[in-house]
Amino acid sequence: MNWFTSQSRSFKYYYLVATILVTQTLLSPLVAHALPAFARQTGQNCVACHAGGQFPELTSYGRLFKLTGYTIGTRNVPLSVMGVGSLTKTSNPTSDAAFAKDGVALFQTGSVFVAGKVTDNIGLFSQITYNNYDSQGDSGRWQGKWASDNFDLRYADRYIDTTSDFIFGLNLNNNPSVADPWNTAPAWLQYVPTQFGVTGPDAAPIVSQLGSQVAGVGGYAFWNRTLYAEISGYQTANGAWSFLSQGTANADQVKVKGTNPYLRLALSHDWGPHSAMVGMFAMNAAIYPDNLDPSGPTTQYRDRGIDAQYQYILDPHTVTAQLSYISETINNGDVTGIATNASNSLKQLKAKASYIYQAKYGGSLSFFNTTGSSDTTLYPDVAANPGTRGWVPELFWTPVQYMRVGAQYFTYSRFHGASSNYDGAGRDPKNNNTAFFYVWGAY
Repeated sequence: MNWFTSQSRSFKYYYLVATILVTQTLLSPLVAHALPAFARQTGQNCVACHAGGQFPELTSYGRLFKLTGYTIGTRNVPLSVMGVGSLTKTSNPTSDAAFAKDGVALFQTGSVFVAGKVTDNIGLFSQITYNNYDSQGDSGRWQGKWASDNFDLRYADRYIDTTSDFIFGLNLNNNPSVADPWNTAPAWLQYVPTQFGVTGPDAAPIVSQLGSQVAGVGGYAFWNRTLYAEISGYQTANGAWSFLSQGTANADQVKVKGTNPYLRLALSHDWGPHSAMVGMFAMNAAIYPDNLDPSGPTTQYRDRGIDAQYQYILDPHTVTAQLSYISETINNGDVTGIATNASNSLKQLKAKASYIYQAKYGGSLSFFNTTGSSDTTLYPDVAANPGTRGWVPELFWTPVQYMRVGAQYFTYSRFHGASSNYDGAGRDPKNNNTAFFYVWGAY
């Protein structure tokens, strides 16, 4: 992707444009009249934007609302809050920190959102999240922490005539693919979050690891509701952009070298109650091995992904099917000590199907499979391999539109490269099977 590296001057120009947008957002007297939560802004029920009311999966209207910069509707109250209470129960927990709150009902996380229309062309989605069990101090007591989460500031415009519909915009965000309107993107194809138990593979493509670590500026366009294109560049979120990574200690923040390119293309089609999309993305990232000393050689990551989504929405039924496949190559070059091999590969497949009835009763079934090259330094377990495979069935109930109660079960057939005795001490993948019960609410 050397074609983008040469565009650093353009990236600086976009940063200048983004600075102007931020300044206008902060100084505009319209802000004093309050930014709305999206439902109040549009006057629509949650199911208008979210498939079956299931946040964060978007409908065609929800995607249109996002692409037009969150500007549809009128300004209203700017704030929303969200919280998750949970109980995690693992098949065979150990004494390590991953299982420290196993079998305990607790308040997991909470978020504050500032989101909505700023001007007729500028809109914002900003989330700050509190993790109630972020880390353990020297005494073993858990400590909570506020941190920047998803951030998406847009300038958008739209031209419509009898033969064409063209939406375009500029975007400032802190997570590659968070700007994407489809939920097959790495930032959105996820499950209700939990800190405890083993609830997913710990080896993931770099595009999934840069959230709240980087600052990105780019442009996008959507032509005739058919062709979507986005091109963005990402740098370390420090200095003037450190508000995008607040809450992440300097020692923990991933440091990237220069401008790292992200490209997204997708074809979309809506017909009657159906909609479908097929797409691809590509990202290059140069990562310094030492977060405290971002200098010298870097590890080069090359992520290439394909994805697809199908939706059927016709009251009282909502059906969604999603597929994502990412192939990553990792070249360590002159970097030493972090891997045994000079180069490695990682592949990740995720699939999910869900059904919701009357926007109240729903279920989903997810599959994930991570594979990759073996490396004794990167993967210290016996198989020295990232291979992890499993299923996640889920049932949920939405008694009112701002509340969801659900249960998920993470079940593993392969873990850290082995189908049995993956740690050499007799622990099998099924010992990590985890039930996760949650109550999600927003206001």
